Amino acid sequence: MKNYTISFAEQGVTAEVTAFCPEQGGVTEWHVILHVEPRGELFAGQMARLYEVEDQLTSLPQLHGAHYILKRYFLSDSANQQPLMRTDDPCVAVSCIQQQPLDGSKMAAWFYLQSETAVTCQHGMVAVEHNGYRHLWKMGLTDANGDSAAQTESVLKEYESRLARFGATLAENCVRTWFFVRDVDTQYAGMVKARKENFVEQGLTEQTHYIASTGIGGLPGDTQALIQLGAYALQGFDPEQQRYLYAPTHLNPTYEYGVTFERGVALDFGDRRHVYISGTASIDNKGQVLHVGDIVKQTHRMWENVETLLAEADATFDDVMQIIVYLRDTADYLTVRHLFDERFPHIPYVITLAPVCRPAWLVEMECMAISPLEGNAFKPF
Repeated sequence: MKNYTISFAEQGVTAEVTAFCPEQGGVTEWHVILHVEPRGELFAGQMARLYEVEDQLTSLPQLHGAHYILKRYFLSDSANQQPLMRTDDPCVAVSCIQQQPLDGSKMAAWFYLQSETAVTCQHGMVAVEHNGYRHLWKMGLTDANGDSAAQTESVLKEYESRLARFGATLAENCVRTWFFVRDVDTQYAGMVKARKENFVEQGLTEQTHYIASTGIGGLPGDTQALIQLGAYALQGFDPEQQRYLYAPTHLNPTYEYGVTFERGVALDFGDRRHVYISGTASIDNKGQVLHVGDIVKQTHRMWENVETLLAEADATFDDVMQIIVYLRDTADYLTVRHLFDERFPHIPYVITLAPVCRPAWLVEMECMAISPLEGNAFKPF
């Protein structure tokens, strides 16, 4: 893995980049976090500077051959800002959500890029194909009608309908989901209830498996939308290529406290392992919040939990490509930034304002990791 920082002084934008370049050739993968210097200007100015850098990235030597797969924009005021944003290429999965970057800027971005793969837009999904695999990305699904339970059911049904057009299902093919919830303290329960009911209909129970996921505070651009769904699915793989992560010494099964997601998942290919870590906070293996009111201790326990999940996938923080950090209290930003800078000086990360699903949780993180893999019979990525 390669890590580097690219500064665009004129635009006041910093790009933190990680690249996974397989030694034997094949698909290169990049994760990029863009940070925008505020400069005391309106959103339009910051947006223009970020777009200018975004348009330059794939022409840089460090990202030779790269094309965009996923773009997520973290906004400070989605209702007013999202209508100003440009319409992107339909062959890129785009997510816009109000999770204010806490560095004083009005927006930040996380990009995922690849080389070598063929990308098309089919049935309203981004389909990425290479070597017999089809990766399906869909972001930004919302419904403005009903309560959070009704909206969750609606967006899941819509997503499942799109999967069906590829001959895919939620249970067999979906690898990772993101549920962004408006006013998470009051609306999360409805999302949890509807997701659980939908999963039962799809054959997902505590006896089978669930899906790696983040359920976190976030405001869609439509003020009537209470839920926004994003998801990643995979076709063309054998069931033994996928393994769920539990870390039972540190974490308990989520169904024990009424929710339905997996702590993480590892996907093995012939040349690499992808590890998706769900939203993880300061919790023990009894499902109890640890270190209530202490942001420093919660951060350390969160890291310990993530590290244990990674270890179960034979990975470490050295394999992590990007981190998204969610804070409940803006006043904790400087403390948490110092902690992350000290421990992870080379991993791209962004800290946003996004309350976690339990009020006692002050901080949560999610991440993706890639580690080299060889000696199996699976097709390379």
